[in-house]
Amino acid sequence: MDKREAQGDLTSPPRMELDEITSKINDLDKWRSIFSSQGLEVSKAMIQKSQENQKADEESEEKSDTLSIKKHGYFPANILYSIPKEFIVAADLGGYPISIEMAVELRKILFGNTFYTFNYEWKKSFFKFREPFTDMAYSLEADKTGTRAIQMAVQGHIIKYLLFTKHGDEHNSLQNLYEHSQKQQERALAVALADILWTAGEGNKAIICLITNEPYFTQGTDYKADHFTERLQLFEFVDKEILEKFLGAHIHCFKNEGCHGMILFLYSLLFSRTLRRLQDDLDFTTPHLLQFSLGNFSAKQALINLMLTGRASPQVFNGDQVLDEDNTEHHVQHGVLVRSDIGFLHWSREEMQQDRLPRVGSMLKTPKFPIWLCNVNGTYSVLFGINASLLCDWKMEHFFDLYFYNGQLSQRKTAHLTIDTHSHHWEERSKADEGDMEKKFPSVEMTVRTKWEGASINWHGSVPFY
Repeated sequence: MDKREAQGDLTSPPRMELDEITSKINDLDKWRSIFSSQGLEVSKAMIQKSQENQKADEESEEKSDTLSIKKHGYFPANILYSIPKEFIVAADLGGYPISIEMAVELRKILFGNTFYTFNYEWKKSFFKFREPFTDMAYSLEADKTGTRAIQMAVQGHIIKYLLFTKHGDEHNSLQNLYEHSQKQQERALAVALADILWTAGEGNKAIICLITNEPYFTQGTDYKADHFTERLQLFEFVDKEILEKFLGAHIHCFKNEGCHGMILFLYSLLFSRTLRRLQDDLDFTTPHLLQFSLGNFSAKQALINLMLTGRASPQVFNGDQVLDEDNTEHHVQHGVLVRSDIGFLHWSREEMQQDRLPRVGSMLKTPKFPIWLCNVNGTYSVLFGINASLLCDWKMEHFFDLYFYNGQLSQRKTAHLTIDTHSHHWEERSKADEGDMEKKFPSVEMTVRTKWEGASINWHGSVPFY
């Protein structure tokens, strides 16, 4: 099969515009993100990879898909996304298969309907560490896509394990993050994933989703097959230690290219929480967990809170709030009920200017460990300290160090910030033009000040982010 056959007959009238565009532009990533939501993922590299990995028992299906492209002028959801054999588990390994009823409810809680499917950006996403045996060995490489919030939330749990869990509070050191081997990276990822799933299961149960070779059901009138979800095998655990060992043995299914690792983790998270509990967690403001924007799906706050607190509450304030006096369930907004291990901070210049900045409650601002997932102008990053007592003793919050990682390869060194909550030099500098305060200071600094109002921040010579 040549490239033209794999892509279908693009010279047919409905496809002429796409054929003209793809023949003239060099930046295919830009157009892929625009078209991916409708299945129009076109990439030479993708086609080559699909041909290399295509298994013999899928050849007939591929031929059928090619005929469908020629006839109908669209790309089926399964084409170009065959999963390498090393990421497929045997059906007799244990667990139980997903049912079409479970898949339908899964789609509804994610997308709000049963016909949306994950696009190319999600299917290619997995947990990828930076180089082993370097000062950035603790860090995940975050995509600039809708999966970034999930990756950076997991990053926060990796930091928690390496700084506070693995060695104990009495041995805290920034050096605990550095110079890890690949095996140590995999161990940290397995523990972090297990921790998130176990919390979502309320400390009683967790589910791991892996892929088998054959689908357990096919497309129906109320369900659009993606040739991926239909092959899920669910493994249930009631012991956290066994859960960690199982994840460690199958961590390649989450951290290698081609494994669909991000989606597997997301499915595992939702099933660990249970679909029934998820419905109870959400409120009238958020009926599902993903939102579609700029050609891609991204996590809503409810999904972020699920990874941080174990509960998919859509709001960031403390507790639940009733909007009117009738006290009906339809007018209750669900906020955060307990302090989580990992906190959350939010800052946006645009939202600040429009007076729409959400007021994050103390449950998220003051977590059990000094680690925060940060939403800074819509981009997710991690802010953390190494002193476990920072949030337990108010005296510690007078003068202290924090560290910042934004998830990008361009950041070659963890940023070091020293926070001074007593000097207030920044307020003195801004008195001359108080109305433009948000414009004069980096957004990361303004994010820090949502927790420590009036703080002075020293970047130690680094160029401030954002």
